[in-house]
Amino acid sequence: MGQIVFIPRELDPNEPRVAASPETVKRLAGLGFDVIVEKGAGLGSRIPDQDFAAVGAAIGTAADAKKADVVLKVRRPTDAELKGYKPGAAVIAIMDPYGNDAAVAAMAKAGITAFSMEFMPRITRAQVMDVLSSQANLAGYQAVIDAAAEYDRALPMMMTAAGTVPAAKTFIMGVGVAGLQAIATARRLGAVVTATDVRPAVKEQVQSLGAKFLAVEDEEFKAAETAGGYAKEMSKEYQAKQAALTAEHIAKQDIVITTALIPGRPAPKLVSAAMVASMKPGSVIVDLAVERGGNVEGAVPGKVVTTGNGVKIVGHLNVPGRVAASASLLYAKNLYAFLETMVDKTTKTLAIKRDDELVKATMLTDGGQVVHPAFAKAVEEPRTAPAAIPATTMVADAAAKPAARKKAAAKPKGTA
Repeated sequence: MGQIVFIPRELDPNEPRVAASPETVKRLAGLGFDVIVEKGAGLGSRIPDQDFAAVGAAIGTAADAKKADVVLKVRRPTDAELKGYKPGAAVIAIMDPYGNDAAVAAMAKAGITAFSMEFMPRITRAQVMDVLSSQANLAGYQAVIDAAAEYDRALPMMMTAAGTVPAAKTFIMGVGVAGLQAIATARRLGAVVTATDVRPAVKEQVQSLGAKFLAVEDEEFKAAETAGGYAKEMSKEYQAKQAALTAEHIAKQDIVITTALIPGRPAPKLVSAAMVASMKPGSVIVDLAVERGGNVEGAVPGKVVTTGNGVKIVGHLNVPGRVAASASLLYAKNLYAFLETMVDKTTKTLAIKRDDELVKATMLTDGGQVVHPAFAKAVEEPRTAPAAIPATTMVADAAAKPAARKKAAAKPKGTA
């Protein structure tokens, strides 16, 4: 009997995704693993048990986790799940460790080797394993679909004998993977799209998708990107200039989608209550960062809020999970590609190379210890709620003086 890979049913009722697909189960078997899928694990992603069984998986129960050498999950295991894992098992999932030091410490205490997929380095070799990109891509798409559903008007311009329907004006704030897909989807649906970001490198990408780029371009802006490709936190001075440029723009928009996240930090505030109040009745804002504190003042996790002036603020949780059938297929491939790098092809067994750059970047716990440098104190000082780092208001003041806005806009247009 080969080593066992276990695919559990996710316990969170708001998590319909699953960590395997029939394709990846078949490929795992080809690597030499015996695969056990918990009964009903794929139903939320439209994958019935018989589809897994047809490619060689055994359909089991949660108790089968005790036999597993590898557990593939979507979300971090709960304390109850950890009790069912054998020490030394490799558990690979989206671990969401920031601010959850006690949970990280619990994984170390359970003796598992835990890997956090969202820490996968952004290098060429790891592109196929990049869960943040695969899931954010779908989140950006779904954000536009959700916005269109709430907007309850046509997005494209339509010229008819009875008159012309104007195109919806859509503004994307934050142009990472989710933002780029939101731009592309909104453009396909016929909206007039503008976008903003603090990173210079994305201007060309925005324009290549047929959208107009909006940003304050100064010396700080030109250096506003980390080596990993993420946005840097901007100074108060830059935030004020960006606010002056965008406040009037937001007031004219029909749809605003915010996507800005900074790893390990609360989401930066992009849209103030005054900006929301300046928008037309029937306008829609979709906040993709609502689970991290939100980019929009007034956004409520898990709810669609209608403000006093008739603006809808959409705060859906787990947006990739709203297209679970697609999200699971991509996520399963991310997991398989990573696990494959840790398999000895000769012996067909798990052989974790702890000096491998992918392993070093993603391994949270190993041998009863927290080994990731960012969380090394989790065992000694476990805490469930670290002191909150206040979210930064990147676009802070909807009441910016027009003169300030014009001064900012007079600068040459730049990349974000």
